Amino acid sequence: MPPSTSYRPTEPPDSPVNDSDSDVDLDLQELDPNTSSHAQASRLLGRTHVSEQRAPRIALRNIRMGGLRRSGNRGRVYGELGHGRDGSSDAAGLLDDDLHEREYSDESGHAGDEAPLLDGRASRSQRRPFTNDRLQNLAHIGSSLRLPSFMSNTSTSRPDHDDAVDNKEDDPSSSRIIAVGASQSTRYPQNLVSNAKYTAFTFLPITLYNEFSFFFNMYFLLVALSQAIPALRIGYLSTYIAPLAFVLVITMGKEAYDDIERRRRDNEANSEAYTVLKFSQAGQQGAAGQPPRNLKSSSFRKEQRQPAAQRDRLSDIQEEEEQAESRGRGFPSSFVQETSKKSRDLRVGDVLKLGKGQRVPADVIILKCSTPESTQVQEQAPETAEEQPPLVSPLDGEADPSGSSSGNGKNSGADISNASAEGPSTGETFIRTDQLDGETDWKLRLASALTQALPVEELVRVRVTGGKPDKRVNEFVGKVELMATRQDALNSQFEEGDISDDGQSAPLSIDNTAWANTIIASQATTMAVIVYTGPQTRSALSTSLSRSKTGLLEYEINSLTKILCALTLALSIVLVALEGFGNAEGNIWYVKIMRFLVLFSTIVPISLRVNLDLGKSVYSWFIQRDSGIPGAVVRTSTIPEDLGRIEYLLSDKTGTLTQNEMEMKKIHVGTVSYANEAMDEVVAYVRHGFIGGAGERALVTPSSSYSTTAGITATRTRREISSRVRDVVLALALCHNVTPTIDEDDGQAITSYQASSPDEIAIVRWTESVGLRLAYRDRKKMILESTETGKTVVQVQILDIFPFTSDGKRMGIIVRFHEQLEASSPGSGSGEIWFYQKGADTVMGPIVAANDWLDEETANMAREGLRTLVVGRKRLSDDQYRDFSTSYQDASLAISGRDAGMQRVVAEFLERDLELLGVTGVEDKLQRDVKPSLELLRNAGIKIWMLTGDKVETARCVAVSSKLVARGQYIYTIAKLKHKDNAQDHLDFLSSKTDSCLLIDGESLTLYLTHFSVEFISIAVRLPTVVACRCSPTQKADIAKLIKEFTKKRVCCIGDGGNDVSMIQAADVGVGIVGKEGRQASLAADFSIEQFCHLTKLLVWHGRNSYKRSAKLAQFVIHRGLIIAVCQTMYSIAIKFEPEGLYKDWLLVGYATVYTAAPVLSLVLDKDVDENLANLYPELYKELTTGRSLSYRTFFIWVLVSIYQGGMIQGLSQILTEVDGPRMVAVSYTVLVLNELLMVAIEITTWHPVMIMCIVGTFLVYVGSVPFLGGYFDLDFLLTWGFLWRVLAIGSISLIPPYAGKLIRRTMKPPSYRKVQGI
Repeated sequence: MPPSTSYRPTEPPDSPVNDSDSDVDLDLQELDPNTSSHAQASRLLGRTHVSEQRAPRIALRNIRMGGLRRSGNRGRVYGELGHGRDGSSDAAGLLDDDLHEREYSDESGHAGDEAPLLDGRASRSQRRPFTNDRLQNLAHIGSSLRLPSFMSNTSTSRPDHDDAVDNKEDDPSSSRIIAVGASQSTRYPQNLVSNAKYTAFTFLPITLYNEFSFFFNMYFLLVALSQAIPALRIGYLSTYIAPLAFVLVITMGKEAYDDIERRRRDNEANSEAYTVLKFSQAGQQGAAGQPPRNLKSSSFRKEQRQPAAQRDRLSDIQEEEEQAESRGRGFPSSFVQETSKKSRDLRVGDVLKLGKGQRVPADVIILKCSTPESTQVQEQAPETAEEQPPLVSPLDGEADPSGSSSGNGKNSGADISNASAEGPSTGETFIRTDQLDGETDWKLRLASALTQALPVEELVRVRVTGGKPDKRVNEFVGKVELMATRQDALNSQFEEGDISDDGQSAPLSIDNTAWANTIIASQATTMAVIVYTGPQTRSALSTSLSRSKTGLLEYEINSLTKILCALTLALSIVLVALEGFGNAEGNIWYVKIMRFLVLFSTIVPISLRVNLDLGKSVYSWFIQRDSGIPGAVVRTSTIPEDLGRIEYLLSDKTGTLTQNEMEMKKIHVGTVSYANEAMDEVVAYVRHGFIGGAGERALVTPSSSYSTTAGITATRTRREISSRVRDVVLALALCHNVTPTIDEDDGQAITSYQASSPDEIAIVRWTESVGLRLAYRDRKKMILESTETGKTVVQVQILDIFPFTSDGKRMGIIVRFHEQLEASSPGSGSGEIWFYQKGADTVMGPIVAANDWLDEETANMAREGLRTLVVGRKRLSDDQYRDFSTSYQDASLAISGRDAGMQRVVAEFLERDLELLGVTGVEDKLQRDVKPSLELLRNAGIKIWMLTGDKVETARCVAVSSKLVARGQYIYTIAKLKHKDNAQDHLDFLSSKTDSCLLIDGESLTLYLTHFSVEFISIAVRLPTVVACRCSPTQKADIAKLIKEFTKKRVCCIGDGGNDVSMIQAADVGVGIVGKEGRQASLAADFSIEQFCHLTKLLVWHGRNSYKRSAKLAQFVIHRGLIIAVCQTMYSIAIKFEPEGLYKDWLLVGYATVYTAAPVLSLVLDKDVDENLANLYPELYKELTTGRSLSYRTFFIWVLVSIYQGGMIQGLSQILTEVDGPRMVAVSYTVLVLNELLMVAIEITTWHPVMIMCIVGTFLVYVGSVPFLGGYFDLDFLLTWGFLWRVLAIGSISLIPPYAGKLIRRTMKPPSYRKVQGI
């Protein structure tokens, strides 16, 4: 008789000695004829824990030995093998085998028989035919045994398949199957973040193309290139090349710097190190710790097996059993090592280990969440497990088959789950998504129950199925499958249908994901597998490149420069025509025209763009340094002038006009309403309603019978009201997704609430204020305490949660109430099961039981500006819940149409005839100074539209309370318009009453935008106010584009949430508010502010100043170029129409730079009124929208002034000195420079110290540089009185008439700013 079973030195699973030829020939019929046929026909996967304990190759005779290996049969001899096979003993034996021979897989990979650990799915499996389960696994494994052992394992099952599959490119339009912790057979994109606009090869072509697409630069490029032709050359080539090169270098340098910064930030993100779990083969790892063993050839193995065949058959069976057992139980599926990888090196299938505060580098599916506390519990589990019997409740096993947000892990079975129930090892983690969707509240994310219960070493048996890459950040449909072996997870031949439905697969939803650029916010260690990388992540796909915005002033100046160019060409042709088009020798007429074009190139000043860009930078600096609008950020510095041209303002409501700070103001329970001081009565009802039952450990349930009227006159009506109040408060305290978190501040523990909706936080704070506090919450349970006594009064087990969606507009929860205070999660099926639901009245109306007060009360609350929620409940029996849970599980496993199927199940089983408990009213407070701000903007001539996703009545109330709608103004409502038959009638009415306010809902708006877009927008833009409610983000953007296209006016959009980003990007000027909904809107906007009231200063003060200053600056720069061109014209006429330069080389360059640039640029500091007057008289802003500051009228006035001054300066210089010579150039040039300095002084309205310094400083610089201009001037003449009186005389004649004309015009028709100043 062979010795009893003992562990031998473990051999690698692929070792040839592990093979058994005799097992290949075994027929499954000889094992169990009754079940084998069913086993072969059944699906591939059986119960997972069988294969967890076995090496990849398990001999079929293990099944024969299963009975002997049970602890109850240790004394049996092998001769008794056949006894007790019939009936249920075989199944019972296999169950015992499975329950008592589970191993706990830790890093070392060793565990003994005394370490049983019941799998979380044992309760489900208990009701299955166990022999059938075992054979299902072996039916698959047996097929692989037919291969020679040297071809086994990874290299065997896919001998040449890897190379072929590895070349397969990823198809982004198809779903993907991912083997966890392994290299994928499909190539996926690298995990690279790239926001750079250019590469080393594309930088020059793209930037040069962008620069020369401007008319300015193209004109000067042609002028510069013309100087390469000797016949057209005038002066030095550098005179024309240098200014253009300077502008290009500055602009391209800025682009290069911005792109280098983007690359630097990208590189930081791509180089961030992450901990990755590396899964090595269990056999390879194990062999490293064992003495090396020589592998034997196949023939040698057969020779050694010959004598063994003559031995006792049972001895052979026992020997193989021992080898398989030591192999299977000695090693888990893999060994895990932690390695560090840079973000750019991460690949699909890698398992990340993430901690608090870490950025998620790619789109991942969460597999496990654990904390140090839970780890300690698990490590202690094997030592204590044997002392406690396994506890499995049949109902508990089916309580949450979906593995969704409810009690995952509650059917872990053994005492280990009880031991860790109070700990945080519930598969939960919190993430921050503010950089993804703009919401600042933490979001709860969950590990699937299927993977949460697995040891880390077994994660390699997991396979994840996900959909194609998608930009929708709030949706995900997938599936996780637990395979029999690691090889099965890698094998691509399995289809979805091959997976059994006995709990080995579970659905994946958005709750199981963490997208790239979210942040892990909780203390839990999160293990997650990467499913999408790089450009296929949700973050990359949903990021649209913002269009580059060009200000209206740029377009206006561009059209003016085209006029100047035409003027230049006309002047050149006229001068040549005056001489005649005859071609003398060396004097060709078209060459002369080209030379004149070069000479008059200063008419189109290249410095105009430089000056305007510098001006924009100054305006941006003023905005960001303004103490009146703290936190303001300018993200697009090219359009500050457009702030002064806004005619339409499109605003979000929640968080923009309102604070997004919710406060529970009112509650109605059917017969009575409570608000303000009446809330004290609610406190009294709650205090007596949640005293608890008899005994210290008794808890309150909805059907608890106790006196709710202690100390209160116990009339029947009072008892009914007290009961209703208690029920609705309990419902509000349970039906939510709020999680209490405890933070330390200066050593004190502070409890705060986290939820994705501020409405829910407001309601939970209210239940705390009336006496019922949310003390603890995880995925499995919730505990409520009395705020008065601090005692736990309600404890529930969470069975299912149905989160709020924008489509469903409601959220629900199924809970089981405890009747006694328990230290851990319940394992029993006792306790009442209740379904609670709250939502918008429009969706809850048909769900709740018939009543006669709901519609009226919700309408009343909406008129008060309150956000309403209807609360209902329904009791479920155990059978009802079991039926629902089964159907819900089936629907949740569907890959296509999953959400609709799950919703149908919820509607069928739960959402029928709910008991109506009450209606809550939550107030959203208005932002600071919203009313005066809107009034001021309306007086400034800005038409304001409010676009919100809220309901019609709430939008109407906020519009009235915020003074968006003037007192007594008629509000015309268009709602629920489904057909276009009578749509035109509404438009006809509005066209006859254009002083009314239009209130329209999203459904009607969609109809108008689809069928009557032009008719609708043509009437709507004439109305003073439009309020659009139930708007989607796309509709908001469409409205902004329609107004822009139809009116050609400037549109400003302001919002604070991720749903406002599309609207902000579609606007001419986008303003984002940093609010409670996060920073996404402010990051996408052109200007970021912190309060809505700051918008008035941004527009009325900074916008007005920016536009007026840039208009004056642009016209002055044009004047500066025109006057020198007129001087050149006069000179050319005097020298018989010869195209010779008057001022050459340095004189030409110095005039546009050193001698006039600083004084002209100092005009950006000018202001006509102070800030108080601008706010007091917003009508000053209104006149800017007409564009009078820079119009064709003002442009041609400046052209006439330039012609007069240039003609006087050059004509008188030639008359009083000489026609051509250095004396004339000295007088002419000096008067020209002084004329520009004095013209700047004349144009200034409000002096600034910098202006004085620029003018005086420039004059001194000119005087100091004169001695160095001997090559152009007659320096001896400059020291005579003759030079001085000529300069003074010519300068006076040039300046006095324009100044006098300005004074006369100002007196006869004073501008608005002088009227308000009383000057």
